[in-house]
Amino acid sequence: MATLTEKEPTRRDFLYIATGAVGAVGVASFAWPLISQMSPDKSVLAAGAPAEFDISKIAPGQVIVIKWRGAPYFIRYRTEKEIAAGKENDSKIVLDKHLGTDAARVKEFDKKAQAQWIVVAANCTHLGCVPTSNAGEYNGWYCPCHGSQYDNSGRVMRGPAPYNLGVPQYEFVSATKIRLFGEATKA
Repeated sequence: MATLTEKEPTRRDFLYIATGAVGAVGVASFAWPLISQMSPDKSVLAAGAPAEFDISKIAPGQVIVIKWRGAPYFIRYRTEKEIAAGKENDSKIVLDKHLGTDAARVKEFDKKAQAQWIVVAANCTHLGCVPTSNAGEYNGWYCPCHGSQYDNSGRVMRGPAPYNLGVPQYEFVSATKIRLFGEATKA
């Protein structure tokens, strides 16, 4: 009588492996859509999820326009001269006193915010036009549609606009990244 010293694969072993593989594929094909549907849709993320923006490439005196939640926002890297002008304008505010001081507009949501950075909504509060940067009598923003002028802190100084440019809720994640996470303030 011959004895087997090595166990050779049998047809039964093959059936066990094949059944296990088909079962694993079946479980994965069921689990993948279930797990995938738990993630928010791209449109939901675009509509309201916090977003981080790299500010490391912005030069002093430069203003960039970003788009978040379907609306434009300005991020401005102010020079020392612009910061001084913003503080000087604190006493000249007559139209909208909400978040009237330069320091209040910079540090509204993030107490670690630096004075050189200002983030504001990029829509004129008169009719929603996008103002021109580094323009107007106050070297802030000028709305060419109806002549509203904002200083470099986004405060309305002249024109038909009734309110300051809104300040979105934001925080500094690091020295080179800023995170927007909430709607712009209204007066």
